[in-house]
Amino acid sequence: MGVDVGMGQAKAVGAAEFAERTDRYRPELLAHCYRMMGSLDEAEDLVQETYLRAWKYFDGFEERASVRSWLYKIATTTCLTALQTRKRRPLPSGLGAAAEHGAPAGLPDAEVPWLQPFPDSLLRAATDDPAAVVALRNSVRLAFVAALQHLSARQRAALVLREVAGWRAKEIAELLGASTAGVNSALQRARERLSQVAPGLDVLSEPEASDTRQLLDRYMDAFERADVGALAELLRADVELEMPPLPTWFVGRDTVLNYLRREVLTEPGRWRLVRTGANGGPAAALYQRDPGGRYRAVGIDVLTVQGGRIARLTAFLDPGLVAGFALPDVIR
Repeated sequence: MGVDVGMGQAKAVGAAEFAERTDRYRPELLAHCYRMMGSLDEAEDLVQETYLRAWKYFDGFEERASVRSWLYKIATTTCLTALQTRKRRPLPSGLGAAAEHGAPAGLPDAEVPWLQPFPDSLLRAATDDPAAVVALRNSVRLAFVAALQHLSARQRAALVLREVAGWRAKEIAELLGASTAGVNSALQRARERLSQVAPGLDVLSEPEASDTRQLLDRYMDAFERADVGALAELLRADVELEMPPLPTWFVGRDTVLNYLRREVLTEPGRWRLVRTGANGGPAAALYQRDPGGRYRAVGIDVLTVQGGRIARLTAFLDPGLVAGFALPDVIR
């Protein structure tokens, strides 16, 4: 009996120590797995698997590296294993050319594993350092995560560990079982590929919070009132509109507004929007009025802002995503 009690107490003490030393890293590991996978759902599962593996081997952790680095190593290895059987998660713009003016949006493509948005609320517990918070938010920008999907799994891991986690090439090489020269070559190819698929990444910056709130408020108001003229004032001339799982996407203010006027903003009161944040920027949950007058979740609308105007509208038309933002399925 005494042996059983002692073992139970030791296990409880070990669990408490494990939680104290590892729980603080969970938000940034979730962001890391999201960057690797492009899916919040898969990232949450892989972080859970990471912690199960870490707990299993915690007694043998020799502290030759920091706990943070040790967890990143486990998480990255877990993601690389998962990516062996997963397809990349694109946005519509990553699959083909934009539609012509006046083209219909077409039908949803359920065969494509689409990129998912990431709730900003999941990043808040990561750190108290304002500069670190900004860096973490920037590291999950939608354009960056979408661009990562064009890289191989190992290139993706090398780039994220180097550019986001701050690992040295030698450390990455040890994890990947490669040479330092090989990692540096992979990083060069990865950066070149990113410059091809997302040439504007280097100009993305953190907008002022007050400006972003005001812009989102104006966008939500125009959308709910179906005021296309007011919406036009908020869009860049080269604005892009994507709506996964619809494979069709549109470029240009006139083309985007023509589609929205024809298919989406058909009458005031059809839509209700609820403020949220996603991928380090402004976002809104989309709700559509049903015949009974209630508003049912449709998805998450993520805005990319450049120069004080909306450069991209990415409407993730999946009602199941709303729960991840701690929002209800139905509102009145």
